[in-house]
Amino acid sequence: MIPYAELPFPRTDAALNALRFAAGIEAPAIFNHSLRTYLYGRAAGERRGLRPDRDYDDELLFLGCVLHDAGLSDEGNGDQRFDLDGADLAANFLTEMGMPADRVEVVWDAIALHLCFDLAQRKRPEIALVSAGAGLDLGDDDPPVLPPGYADRVHTALPRLHAAAVLHDTIVGQARAKPHKAPPFSMPGELLRQQTGQRWPTWRELNEAGPWNDYAGLPPTTDPDTVRD
Repeated sequence: MIPYAELPFPRTDAALNALRFAAGIEAPAIFNHSLRTYLYGRAAGERRGLRPDRDYDDELLFLGCVLHDAGLSDEGNGDQRFDLDGADLAANFLTEMGMPADRVEVVWDAIALHLCFDLAQRKRPEIALVSAGAGLDLGDDDPPVLPPGYADRVHTALPRLHAAAVLHDTIVGQARAKPHKAPPFSMPGELLRQQTGQRWPTWRELNEAGPWNDYAGLPPTTDPDTVRD
C-alpha cells in the first residue's frame, strides 16, 4: 500500500524511499511538519503561478521538504548546525540511492538554506519553496498565502502534535549537549540563549578576542562620533 495515498505527494521511487526514511528516523511531530512543509510549499508556489513539473521539479521539492529536518534525528545529529547536518545526511542517503550529483546538490541547498528565508527566495523554486513551506507551517501566513480551509484539511491528515514545541525542544536539546551546534547569532544559538539566559558577546568583544587588535588604543565605546572606520 502506498503511504498517504490521499495526499498529492510524488510517487517516484526516490520520493517513497525518502518518505519511509524520514518516517523511520524522525519524531512523529517533526515528520508531519516535514510533509506539511511540502503541501504548504506547493501552495506557496501556486500562489506565485508556479506549477509542479512545469515550473519546477516536484520530486526535488518533495525530497527537500521531507528531509529538511533530518538533522533533528539521532541519525542526523552530527557536529554542525542541524540544518547542515540534515543536508549532509540527505545528500548521503540520496547518493547511496544512485541519484545524480546535480540533483542531490539541489536538495542539499534546499535543506541547508531553509532557515535563511530571504536568501532561499532568490534561488530556484525547489529551494525557495522548501523555506516558504516550512515558514508557513510555523504560522508565517501574513499576508495570507494558503487558501481558506486548506490548513484545516492538511491538519486533519497530518496532525500538528505540538510541532513548534517539539522542534524547539529538539533543537535546544541538541545544542545543550553540543553547544557548538548553536553558534551565536544563528537560529539554534538564539533558541539556546532564550532557554539558558546565556549572554552573547558583542561585536567588539568578538574582535578583541581575535588576533588583529583592531580595537587597540580605542576608547571603550562604539559611539560612531568617537570611533571611525
